[in-house]
Amino acid sequence: MGELNLKIKPKERENVLTESSRKPGLAGLIETFLRRSRTFAFGLYLMPLAVLCSLCLGAAAAPGVFVFEWVSAHTLHWWPIFRYAALGCGVSMGYFAYGFSLIFIVPLANFLMPFKLKAFRGPQFSIEMMPWYIHNALTYLVRYTFLDFITPSPFNILFYRMMGMKIGKGVVINTSNISDPCMITIEDHVFVGGSAHIFAHTGQRGYLLIEPLVIGRGTTVGLKASIIGCGTVIGENVTIRPHAVVLPRSRVPDGGTVE
Repeated sequence: MGELNLKIKPKERENVLTESSRKPGLAGLIETFLRRSRTFAFGLYLMPLAVLCSLCLGAAAAPGVFVFEWVSAHTLHWWPIFRYAALGCGVSMGYFAYGFSLIFIVPLANFLMPFKLKAFRGPQFSIEMMPWYIHNALTYLVRYTFLDFITPSPFNILFYRMMGMKIGKGVVINTSNISDPCMITIEDHVFVGGSAHIFAHTGQRGYLLIEPLVIGRGTTVGLKASIIGCGTVIGENVTIRPHAVVLPRSRVPDGGTVE
């Protein structure tokens, strides 16, 4: 009987360094331009995003400016020592007025975006990368300017829900180190410890991978633990120890422990 000669063809992978796009039409032209003129094209792409972020910041700052102007106008004839103290309080109250406005304005901007973040696997310089970049830029706008002041509280839960994260009842999130909120599901009675990192994407060999992340009911995520989502499913009543790392595509069974 003769030998059976099988040739297994490896799965074709798109060249991450290619300067051409396989997409037809306008999408292909845009993607090709993005890959051939990466710095210039990305700079052009960032300009409307910068305008969007500026509009969000400006709209959120408006109540704070009103508070400060009101305090300034009503203390105009006070003794300087009392007026400066009042103006300082006006600045502080204005900042919190800005922050609480921002946690509603940014999710509205995210909701109105015509292109939504979806699961994706492909080169970093792709059309599909753009919604991911915008979604996280808006999230970080709140994260780096205000979110730590309301973490943990019902307000940070509200913000993440409005950004698309599916969050069950009785959840405590004591961290602002979260990316890709619209790709994350956190079930009932999950506790996320301080400074934990949770995100639903990873970069690998020049590729960007974005897939949903699920954290099951009753799970505890320890201090500074890292959950690299991208297809990860964590079962119910799991304990993730402080500083532990959960890698992409992991399947942690119910009641398990990650050291």
